[in-house]
Order: sequence, then structure tokens, then C-alpha cells
Amino acid sequence: MNQNSSSPTADENPDDADATASPSLADDRYRAPALDKGLDILELLARQPQGLTRAEIVKKMDRNASEIYRMLERLVARQYVMRSLPGDRYSLSLKLFTLAHLHPPLNRLVSQAMPIMEAFAQQAEQACHMGVYDQGNVLIAAQVNGPGTWSMTVRVGGHVGLVDTASGRVLLAFADASQARQMLAQHTAPEGEAPVESDELAATLGLIRKQGYFERDSLQSFGVADISCPIFGPDHSALAVLTCPYVRRMDRHAGPDQKTVRMLLLQAAQALSLTQGGFAPASRDA
Repeated sequence: MNQNSSSPTADENPDDADATASPSLADDRYRAPALDKGLDILELLARQPQGLTRAEIVKKMDRNASEIYRMLERLVARQYVMRSLPGDRYSLSLKLFTLAHLHPPLNRLVSQAMPIMEAFAQQAEQACHMGVYDQGNVLIAAQVNGPGTWSMTVRVGGHVGLVDTASGRVLLAFADASQARQMLAQHTAPEGEAPVESDELAATLGLIRKQGYFERDSLQSFGVADISCPIFGPDHSALAVLTCPYVRRMDRHAGPDQKTVRMLLLQAAQALSLTQGGFAPASRDA
């Protein structure tokens, strides 16, 4: 046995103390306390446009001052965090912004969504598309056809209305109040948009927030039922929306019914969401 080899002590690896002191979760088998601390600091500073002093960071994170100091020094050295000229405040640099834009975010979202959308289309035997908010209306960012001969599709790259489509209403319902007001202020009615009363819209948005999806007969096409489910970002706002223009077959083929298709679409949207567990009822008023 080699007497010189031994397991790291808590002094050699101070993060081991955190690993043993914190209660482990059933789904948290592979913990990295040092990484967690660094990410916690970045997320904290992201919400502080004026930055924070080291003492304020220590207090807000309820951590030991020395471990926060070491982590801050590494983040400064790697240029994720900037220290003010007097040296008493820390704030985020533009490095995260730069990294985020090395690959277009929409392209990443579409590339992650396509396999899940294709799996949905095969199971549901229906087409589906993904919409994102864009300058007052909804941009169709991705589209997958159903596996059969018949399906309802929309053109990728086209825009549909914000207030008269299921996609637009879901995006509005899961925006916070200030975002929703800005979206409505930027909205210009596309060709053919159906007029919507403000009271009706407000009531519909409340219903969507309560049930977590929207389902109704299309205002654009006869015989189509639109089902739309939000893809949540980390703040429980709708990052995007998945929509299935459900078309019921009238021949002998017995495909999944509308209720089953809705369940499959909810599962697909939850799989793409960045929140734990997908839908969480919101109390925001649009």
C-alpha cells in the first residue's frame, strides 16, 4: 500500500464539507458544490444592475466569506465578473452575453425542439409548429408535418397574429404584466386578423394561466382545433409555444383523439421547458 496516497481532506478540498453538510436529494447524486457556488454568484449578480459588494454577496448567499472571496477572484480572473475601479463592488461582465451569442439562440431552440416535435407528430399523427414572439406578432420558427397524407401546416418564417391565434394568446398569457403591455403596444394586425375585444382577451388569458394550455376551434380555418402549450423559460414566462392544428379524420382510420393529442403536446412542451416540472400556475395579470 502506498503511504503517500490518501483521500483529499476537507482542508485540501473545502467543497467536500459542503457536500457532506448539505442534505442530498434523490435526483441529485452528482453534486459539484464549487460549480454551484459560482453559478449562484452569477445568477445573483445578474439581478443586480448596480452590482454588489463582497459583504452584500456573502449576506445574500449566506455563505462563508472566505469561500465567496475565492470564488469571486476566480470569476474575475476568468472575466465573468468585473470589479469596480475602487475595488468594492462586483458586477457581471459581458462575457456571458458574448458566449450566448456565439450560436444564435433561436437556432439552438429549434435544434433542440425538432426531435421532440417529430416524436410528437409520429405519436399524435398530427402536424405541429413552434412559435416565438417577434415584433408584435408570432414568428413560426419550426414546423413538423404529421406522418399521414392529411395534416394542417403553416409556413416556417411566416408571422401569425398575436391576439387572435392560440399561439399568440399563450405567449401573452405567460408574459409578465409589463412584457404583455409592451407586446400589445408593438402589435400590428396582420392581414385577416379577427377583431378581439379587450375584455374577452383578458378573460381568455386568465383561463390559459389557470389551466396551463389553450384549446379552441381555430379562428383561421374551419374544421381545425388549435391546441397550444407554453415552453417555459427559467422565470416561468413563455419562451416559445408549441401548437397543434388538430384535424379529426372522418374515414375509417382511428388515430389519437383530441384529448390524447393535447396530453402528448403538453408532454412535449414540458420536455423543452427550462423550469422544473414544466407548468407552474402563474398569478400575473396581462
